[in-house]
Amino acid sequence: MSDSPRPARRGRLARSAVALAVLCGLASYVAVHQVTGSKGAPRCAVGGGDSRYEFTPEQASNAATIAAVGTSRGLPERAVTIALATALQESALRNIGHGDRDSLGLFQQRPSMGWGTPEEIMDPVYSATKFYEGLEKVPGYSRMPLTVAAQKVQKSGFPQAYAKHEPDATLLSAALTGRTPAALSCTADLEEGRPGDPALVRTELVRAFGGSAAPSSVSGGASAGRSAAEPALLVVPVRGGGERRGWELAQWAVARADTLRIAEVSYGGKVWRADDSGGGWSPAPASPTVHLRLTR
Repeated sequence: MSDSPRPARRGRLARSAVALAVLCGLASYVAVHQVTGSKGAPRCAVGGGDSRYEFTPEQASNAATIAAVGTSRGLPERAVTIALATALQESALRNIGHGDRDSLGLFQQRPSMGWGTPEEIMDPVYSATKFYEGLEKVPGYSRMPLTVAAQKVQKSGFPQAYAKHEPDATLLSAALTGRTPAALSCTADLEEGRPGDPALVRTELVRAFGGSAAPSSVSGGASAGRSAAEPALLVVPVRGGGERRGWELAQWAVARADTLRIAEVSYGGKVWRADDSGGGWSPAPASPTVHLRLTR
Protein backbone atom coordinates (compact mmCIF):
# COMPACT_ATOMS: atom_id res chain seq x y z
CA MET A 1 0.00 0.00 0.00
CA SER A 2 1.33 3.40 -0.88
CA ASP A 3 2.18 5.89 1.94
CA SER A 4 1.31 8.96 -0.19
CA PRO A 5 -2.14 9.69 1.36
CA ARG A 6 -0.72 10.07 4.89
CA PRO A 7 0.23 13.80 4.72
CA ALA A 8 -3.29 14.67 3.51
CA ARG A 9 -4.78 12.60 6.32
CA ARG A 10 -2.57 14.34 8.88
CA GLY A 11 -3.72 17.70 7.46
CA ARG A 12 -7.36 16.77 7.84
CA LEU A 13 -6.72 15.66 11.43
CA ALA A 14 -4.98 18.96 12.23
CA ARG A 15 -7.85 20.98 10.78
CA SER A 16 -10.35 18.91 12.75
CA ALA A 17 -8.39 19.51 15.96
CA VAL A 18 -8.36 23.26 15.37
CA ALA A 19 -12.10 23.30 14.67
CA LEU A 20 -12.76 21.29 17.83
CA ALA A 21 -10.67 23.70 19.88
CA VAL A 22 -12.59 26.68 18.49
CA LEU A 23 -15.93 25.03 19.30
CA CYS A 24 -14.81 24.18 22.82
CA GLY A 25 -13.64 27.76 23.33
CA LEU A 26 -16.96 29.12 22.11
CA ALA A 27 -18.89 26.76 24.37
CA SER A 28 -16.79 27.82 27.35
CA TYR A 29 -17.38 31.50 26.55
CA VAL A 30 -21.15 31.01 26.39
CA ALA A 31 -21.18 28.93 29.58
CA VAL A 32 -19.18 31.49 31.55
CA HIS A 33 -21.40 34.35 30.41
CA GLN A 34 -24.53 32.43 31.30
CA VAL A 35 -23.20 31.59 34.75
CA THR A 36 -22.04 35.13 35.46
CA GLY A 37 -25.28 36.64 34.23
CA SER A 38 -23.96 38.82 31.41
CA LYS A 39 -26.68 41.37 30.65
CA GLY A 40 -25.54 43.06 27.50
CA ALA A 41 -26.54 46.68 26.92
CA PRO A 42 -28.74 48.10 29.71
CA ARG A 43 -32.44 48.04 28.85
CA CYS A 44 -35.76 48.98 30.43
CA ALA A 45 -39.24 47.56 29.88
CA VAL A 46 -42.87 47.96 30.91
CA GLY A 47 -45.75 45.58 30.32
CA GLY A 48 -45.54 41.97 29.23
CA GLY A 49 -46.35 39.56 26.43
CA ASP A 50 -47.80 41.29 23.38
CA SER A 51 -48.24 44.46 25.46
CA ARG A 52 -44.59 45.11 26.23
CA TYR A 53 -42.50 48.17 25.45
CA GLU A 54 -38.70 48.03 25.65
CA PHE A 55 -36.53 51.12 25.64
CA THR A 56 -33.12 52.47 26.70
CA PRO A 57 -32.14 54.00 30.07
CA GLU A 58 -31.87 57.40 28.33
CA GLN A 59 -35.45 57.11 27.13
CA ALA A 60 -36.58 55.87 30.55
CA SER A 61 -34.95 58.84 32.28
CA ASN A 62 -36.68 61.32 29.98
CA ALA A 63 -40.04 59.54 30.28
CA ALA A 64 -39.77 59.62 34.08
CA THR A 65 -39.09 63.36 34.01
CA ILE A 66 -42.08 64.03 31.75
CA ALA A 67 -44.36 61.99 34.02
CA ALA A 68 -43.08 63.60 37.22
CA VAL A 69 -43.58 67.13 35.88
CA GLY A 70 -47.17 66.28 34.92
CA THR A 71 -48.22 64.73 38.21
CA SER A 72 -46.48 67.52 40.15
CA ARG A 73 -48.76 69.96 38.36
CA GLY A 74 -51.74 67.96 39.62
CA LEU A 75 -52.60 66.71 36.14
CA PRO A 76 -54.35 63.39 35.49
CA GLU A 77 -52.70 60.29 34.11
CA ARG A 78 -54.33 61.01 30.73
CA ALA A 79 -52.27 64.21 30.45
CA VAL A 80 -49.08 62.23 31.08
CA THR A 81 -50.08 59.69 28.42
CA ILE A 82 -50.64 62.48 25.89
CA ALA A 83 -47.27 64.05 26.72
CA LEU A 84 -45.39 60.76 26.50
CA ALA A 85 -46.99 59.81 23.17
CA THR A 86 -46.09 63.24 21.82
CA ALA A 87 -42.45 62.93 22.90
CA LEU A 88 -42.28 59.39 21.50
CA GLN A 89 -43.31 60.71 18.10
CA GLU A 90 -41.31 63.93 18.13
CA SER A 91 -37.98 62.65 19.49
CA ALA A 92 -38.34 58.96 20.44
CA LEU A 93 -37.90 60.21 24.05
CA ARG A 94 -34.40 61.48 23.28
CA ASN A 95 -33.31 64.99 24.16
CA ILE A 96 -31.91 65.81 20.73
CA GLY A 97 -30.28 69.07 19.75
CA HIS A 98 -31.58 69.15 16.18
CA GLY A 99 -34.76 68.74 14.15
CA ASP A 100 -36.91 70.36 11.48
CA ARG A 101 -35.71 73.95 11.07
CA ASP A 102 -34.90 75.11 14.65
CA SER A 103 -36.81 72.37 16.48
CA LEU A 104 -35.09 71.03 19.60
CA GLY A 105 -35.45 68.69 22.51
CA LEU A 106 -37.95 66.08 23.65
CA PHE A 107 -40.95 67.82 22.12
CA GLN A 108 -39.14 69.43 19.17
CA GLN A 109 -40.11 72.90 20.33
CA ARG A 110 -38.92 75.87 18.28
CA PRO A 111 -37.26 78.93 19.81
CA SER A 112 -38.48 80.99 16.85
CA MET A 113 -42.08 80.10 17.75
CA GLY A 114 -41.81 81.36 21.32
CA TRP A 115 -41.19 78.08 23.17
CA GLY A 116 -38.08 79.44 24.90
CA THR A 117 -34.36 79.77 24.36
CA PRO A 118 -32.41 76.77 22.99
CA GLU A 119 -30.87 76.26 26.43
CA GLU A 120 -34.28 76.24 28.10
CA ILE A 121 -35.82 73.85 25.58
CA MET A 122 -32.95 71.41 26.02
CA ASP A 123 -33.84 71.15 29.72
CA PRO A 124 -36.33 68.21 29.96
CA VAL A 125 -38.09 69.72 33.00
CA TYR A 126 -38.59 73.03 31.20
CA SER A 127 -39.73 71.49 27.90
CA ALA A 128 -42.20 69.17 29.66
CA THR A 129 -43.55 72.10 31.66
CA LYS A 130 -44.11 74.13 28.48
CA PHE A 131 -45.95 71.21 26.86
CA TYR A 132 -48.26 70.82 29.84
CA GLU A 133 -48.89 74.57 29.95
CA GLY A 134 -50.11 74.33 26.37
CA LEU A 135 -52.21 71.24 27.09
CA GLU A 136 -53.91 72.87 30.07
CA LYS A 137 -55.18 75.60 27.76
CA VAL A 138 -57.09 73.02 25.67
CA PRO A 139 -60.65 72.70 27.05
CA GLY A 140 -61.67 69.07 27.56
CA TYR A 141 -58.33 67.64 26.43
CA SER A 142 -58.73 64.56 28.64
CA ARG A 143 -61.88 63.53 26.71
CA MET A 144 -60.39 64.11 23.26
CA PRO A 145 -58.71 61.53 21.05
CA LEU A 146 -55.01 61.65 21.86
CA THR A 147 -54.09 62.82 18.36
CA VAL A 148 -56.45 65.80 18.63
CA ALA A 149 -55.20 66.88 22.05
CA ALA A 150 -51.53 66.55 21.08
CA GLN A 151 -52.07 68.39 17.81
CA LYS A 152 -53.68 71.38 19.53
CA VAL A 153 -50.44 71.87 21.43
CA GLN A 154 -47.88 70.85 18.82
CA LYS A 155 -49.36 72.06 15.51
CA SER A 156 -47.64 69.17 13.73
CA GLY A 157 -47.66 68.55 9.99
CA PHE A 158 -48.43 64.87 10.73
CA PRO A 159 -51.01 64.85 13.53
CA GLN A 160 -52.16 61.25 13.03
CA ALA A 161 -48.63 60.01 13.75
CA TYR A 162 -49.22 60.39 17.50
CA ALA A 163 -51.83 57.62 17.50
CA LYS A 164 -49.39 54.74 17.01
CA HIS A 165 -47.58 55.63 20.24
CA GLU A 166 -50.65 55.61 22.48
CA PRO A 167 -50.33 51.94 23.60
CA ASP A 168 -46.70 52.36 24.67
CA ALA A 169 -47.39 55.74 26.27
CA THR A 170 -50.28 54.19 28.23
CA LEU A 171 -48.00 51.47 29.63
CA LEU A 172 -45.37 54.05 30.55
CA SER A 173 -47.78 56.45 32.22
CA ALA A 174 -49.39 53.67 34.28
CA ALA A 175 -45.99 52.74 35.69
CA LEU A 176 -44.48 56.20 36.06
CA THR A 177 -47.54 57.69 37.77
CA GLY A 178 -47.51 54.78 40.23
CA ARG A 179 -50.84 53.25 39.20
CA THR A 180 -49.12 49.98 38.28
CA PRO A 181 -46.69 49.01 41.08
CA ALA A 182 -43.32 47.42 40.25
CA ALA A 183 -44.16 47.58 36.54
CA LEU A 184 -40.94 49.20 35.31
CA SER A 185 -37.90 46.96 35.09
CA CYS A 186 -34.41 48.04 34.10
CA THR A 187 -30.98 46.50 33.82
CA ALA A 188 -28.00 48.72 34.59
CA ASP A 189 -24.23 48.56 34.46
CA LEU A 190 -22.99 50.70 37.35
CA GLU A 191 -19.97 48.72 38.50
CA GLU A 192 -17.41 51.20 37.18
CA GLY A 193 -17.38 54.97 37.28
CA ARG A 194 -18.04 57.70 39.79
CA PRO A 195 -19.97 57.09 43.02
CA GLY A 196 -23.53 58.31 43.30
CA ASP A 197 -23.94 61.94 44.41
CA PRO A 198 -26.67 62.40 47.07
CA ALA A 199 -26.83 66.14 46.45
CA LEU A 200 -27.51 65.60 42.75
CA VAL A 201 -30.24 63.02 43.46
CA ARG A 202 -31.87 65.44 45.89
CA THR A 203 -31.73 68.25 43.34
CA GLU A 204 -33.31 66.12 40.63
CA LEU A 205 -36.07 64.87 42.95
CA VAL A 206 -36.99 68.42 43.94
CA ARG A 207 -36.83 69.70 40.35
CA ALA A 208 -39.18 66.94 39.16
CA PHE A 209 -41.57 66.59 42.11
CA GLY A 210 -41.16 69.71 44.22
CA GLY A 211 -39.95 70.19 47.78
CA SER A 212 -42.17 67.44 49.19
CA ALA A 213 -39.89 64.84 47.54
CA ALA A 214 -36.72 66.08 49.25
CA PRO A 215 -35.04 63.19 51.13
CA SER A 216 -35.74 63.24 54.86
CA SER A 217 -32.34 61.73 55.65
CA VAL A 218 -29.04 60.84 53.99
CA SER A 219 -26.52 58.44 55.50
CA GLY A 220 -23.19 57.09 54.30
CA GLY A 221 -21.25 58.37 51.31
CA ALA A 222 -18.58 61.03 51.17
CA SER A 223 -21.20 63.78 51.64
CA ALA A 224 -21.81 62.52 55.18
CA GLY A 225 -18.10 62.80 56.03
CA ARG A 226 -17.57 59.06 55.90
CA SER A 227 -15.59 56.74 53.71
CA ALA A 228 -16.65 56.80 50.08
CA ALA A 229 -16.60 52.99 50.30
CA GLU A 230 -19.85 53.20 52.27
CA PRO A 231 -22.63 53.94 49.75
CA ALA A 232 -25.05 56.76 50.43
CA LEU A 233 -28.60 55.88 51.45
CA LEU A 234 -31.39 58.40 50.88
CA VAL A 235 -34.80 58.06 52.54
CA VAL A 236 -37.52 59.75 50.49
CA PRO A 237 -40.79 60.45 52.30
CA VAL A 238 -44.13 59.67 50.65
CA ARG A 239 -46.17 62.80 51.32
CA GLY A 240 -49.66 62.74 49.83
CA GLY A 241 -50.98 60.30 47.28
CA GLY A 242 -50.45 57.21 49.44
CA GLU A 243 -49.01 54.05 47.97
CA ARG A 244 -49.43 55.28 44.40
CA ARG A 245 -47.20 58.27 45.16
CA GLY A 246 -44.62 55.94 46.66
CA TRP A 247 -44.53 53.79 43.55
CA GLU A 248 -44.28 56.89 41.38
CA LEU A 249 -41.16 57.97 43.28
CA ALA A 250 -39.70 54.45 43.32
CA GLN A 251 -40.14 53.85 39.59
CA TRP A 252 -38.85 57.33 38.79
CA ALA A 253 -35.69 56.32 40.64
CA VAL A 254 -35.35 53.07 38.67
CA ALA A 255 -35.86 54.92 35.40
CA ARG A 256 -33.14 57.41 36.36
CA ALA A 257 -30.78 54.89 37.95
CA ASP A 258 -28.33 54.94 35.05
CA THR A 259 -27.83 58.72 35.08
CA LEU A 260 -28.01 59.22 38.87
CA ARG A 261 -25.95 56.13 39.82
CA ILE A 262 -28.73 54.54 41.89
CA ALA A 263 -27.82 50.96 42.77
CA GLU A 264 -30.91 49.95 44.74
CA VAL A 265 -34.52 51.12 45.16
CA SER A 266 -36.88 49.67 47.77
CA TYR A 267 -40.50 50.43 48.59
CA GLY A 268 -43.77 48.68 49.37
CA GLY A 269 -42.31 45.26 50.08
CA LYS A 270 -40.26 45.20 46.85
CA VAL A 271 -36.65 45.94 45.96
CA TRP A 272 -34.92 46.64 42.63
CA ARG A 273 -31.16 46.16 42.36
CA ALA A 274 -28.93 47.32 39.54
CA ASP A 275 -26.79 44.19 39.80
CA ASP A 276 -29.79 41.90 39.22
CA SER A 277 -29.37 40.60 35.67
CA GLY A 278 -33.16 40.30 35.27
CA GLY A 279 -33.77 43.96 36.06
CA GLY A 280 -36.99 43.24 37.95
CA TRP A 281 -38.32 43.57 41.49
CA SER A 282 -37.85 41.08 44.34
CA PRO A 283 -39.60 40.70 47.72
CA ALA A 284 -38.23 42.87 50.54
CA PRO A 285 -39.34 44.16 53.96
CA ALA A 286 -42.16 46.67 53.58
CA SER A 287 -41.42 50.33 54.23
CA PRO A 288 -43.64 53.44 54.15
CA THR A 289 -40.75 55.45 52.66
CA VAL A 290 -38.71 55.03 49.47
CA HIS A 291 -35.08 54.01 50.06
CA LEU A 292 -32.44 54.82 47.44
CA ARG A 293 -28.96 53.33 47.79
CA LEU A 294 -26.35 54.90 45.51
CA THR A 295 -23.23 53.36 44.01
CA ARG A 296 -20.01 53.41 46.02
